[in-house]
Amino acid sequence: MASAEIFPWQQVIWQHVRQPGSVQRHHALLLKGRRGIGKLGFALVLAKSILCEQGDAAGVACGKCQDCYWFEQRLHPNFRLLEPEALSAQEGATDKDAEENRREAGSTKSSRKPSQQISIAQIRALDDFIYLSAHQARDKVVLIHPAEAMNTAAANALLKKLEEPPPEVLFILVTHNASLIPPTVLSRCRQIAMPGPDHEMAKDWLIHQGITDPDFHLAMSGFSPLLALQYDEQLAAFHADFIQCLCAPERFNPIELAEKLHKLDLPSVTGWLQKWCYDLMSCRTSGRVRYHLKQVVIIRQQAAVIDPMAFGFLWRSLVASQQLARHPLNPRLFLEEMLLTYMDSIRPAGSAG
Repeated sequence: MASAEIFPWQQVIWQHVRQPGSVQRHHALLLKGRRGIGKLGFALVLAKSILCEQGDAAGVACGKCQDCYWFEQRLHPNFRLLEPEALSAQEGATDKDAEENRREAGSTKSSRKPSQQISIAQIRALDDFIYLSAHQARDKVVLIHPAEAMNTAAANALLKKLEEPPPEVLFILVTHNASLIPPTVLSRCRQIAMPGPDHEMAKDWLIHQGITDPDFHLAMSGFSPLLALQYDEQLAAFHADFIQCLCAPERFNPIELAEKLHKLDLPSVTGWLQKWCYDLMSCRTSGRVRYHLKQVVIIRQQAAVIDPMAFGFLWRSLVASQQLARHPLNPRLFLEEMLLTYMDSIRPAGSAG
């Protein structure tokens, strides 16, 4: 479970949400905004504060009572967190003992990949929790993250609960993309647009976290501070090699590059190429470079000779690739196809095949 924290850019929205009676007027909240701005941390702090009976005047949990202890240990009887199996598995992988046990049991355990969806079984499993009496006749909180991971059946099952909400139960939905959630579910939630920091605030925050090159980290993470903080140094080395390859199109070898990268996180690699292509097109049309500020000279040289129409088709292809990146049948072939498409698109306008 992610750490529960209110970030500096969330102070105003926290005061608004924690006004007396603000939460109590609604049975479902939807926190929406881009990835990496702290929505889940905010939701956890909110859930913890609702379950704590000794919070301060600002509505923040005390952190000392039995309720807070239970919550921090993931044992609170009045709280449920619903996430895709893949997210839970990813968090569990940080436990070395658990990881060793998984390796030892690998020959006997199923090789099935953890699901990326929230299933109808997970929603139905809430029935006893939300319809039976709460511990000490207290409020109960259900946190669903990310809400767009619910498949159609799961969303419909949740809708029935939202249409006839049980008393003293608050649903908190966290989403990176509200457009992927059925309108019927959205209409039964109080929607809260979660703010992100401006560039200077994000930069200052990262510096306080010990990041020595915050501008680069922010650019490579889509200007989301939490993603910038998590930017892995080993992954950064692969990323640097990737950019170096893109900077030298005359030596660009899609097959060789796919071989180097196919074991990495494919959505990340796809995102790298999307950002590079964004800068090429942006430079061509407006003269601006957003992400790769250290490669401005090379980007200007390449942007001057690309075919904007071909790049428009490439961009549509990359959007589709990003949607497929989490479950390709063959990672190496997936990258080869994507990189070959890119190579065809960076040929100078009017050049022959």
